[in-house]
Amino acid sequence: MQKTTSEKLKLGIFVIVALLLFVGAVYLIGNRQNMFAKTFSISANFNNVNGLLKGNNVRYSGINIGTVNAISMINDSTINVNMVIDKKMVKHIKKDAIATIGTDGLVGNMIVNIIPGKGNAATISAGDIIKSFTKIGTDDMLNTLNVTNENAALLTAELLEITNAITSGKGTLAMLINDSITANNIKQAINNLQLASVETRKTIKGINGIVNSIDLNESVAGVLLNDPFEAEKMRQTIANLNASSESINKLIANLDKTIGNIKDGKGALNYLSNDEEFVKNLKETLINLNQGTDKFNQNMEALKHNFLTRSYFRKLEREKKKALKDNN
Repeated sequence: MQKTTSEKLKLGIFVIVALLLFVGAVYLIGNRQNMFAKTFSISANFNNVNGLLKGNNVRYSGINIGTVNAISMINDSTINVNMVIDKKMVKHIKKDAIATIGTDGLVGNMIVNIIPGKGNAATISAGDIIKSFTKIGTDDMLNTLNVTNENAALLTAELLEITNAITSGKGTLAMLINDSITANNIKQAINNLQLASVETRKTIKGINGIVNSIDLNESVAGVLLNDPFEAEKMRQTIANLNASSESINKLIANLDKTIGNIKDGKGALNYLSNDEEFVKNLKETLINLNQGTDKFNQNMEALKHNFLTRSYFRKLEREKKKALKDNN
């Protein structure tokens, strides 16, 4: 039976619409998989892909630039994610870029985010493996929160125990809280420490003033501080003073002993002090010595004026004056 014109028209329209839908579907799928664009592939290694699937988007700075092409296990702790990237993005992605796995929104599909690097690295090329960073997954966060909650519960129980002990008056802290006398004593001790700190600060300030007032170049203290030779001489001087002090002490002890002997009537000095006849004779002897000395001086003066010896005495006088002049 021959088809009518209307049936042929309907069939033609159906074929055209189906063909258009087919071409549109192929275009959309090809655009998603970059079938109609020049691409290159790169990869990154992760410890955990967190549910990432083949075909998920790859983004660079928030822009879709490709899709996940393959996910494969390298070993028990490393997973390789191969990505197909639009070739037009080659000039923007550097070798120091970092790949991370995230979600598209709060509950969206998993995606691969490529974060630009901060250095001046070279441009990436096909087949390169870029660095990766694995974020903490939801399961890890829940496990961490669970451990944290358990620790918080234990800490709360211990704090409650400590609070009950303080309330019942047990322990040093409870004594400090409940005993006003002890609290006042501690307060007074703290005040004393503050006063001591103030006095110490004043003392240090005074010492600093003294140290700053020392002229390290001209003063004796500066010389002793800077010149090790002078410091050594000062140490020797102090040692000599100590030795002299010991000698003086011994001399005083000997004098005390001698004076004691004199008081006890021992020795020639006691004899001289107590025998009047001997003292009288000694006095006459001294008078005779003085008279003899005067006569000797007179004889010497006469010799100075004698024509035989006066040239000698004049020579001595000239030498004496010359010596005094040289000394001055």
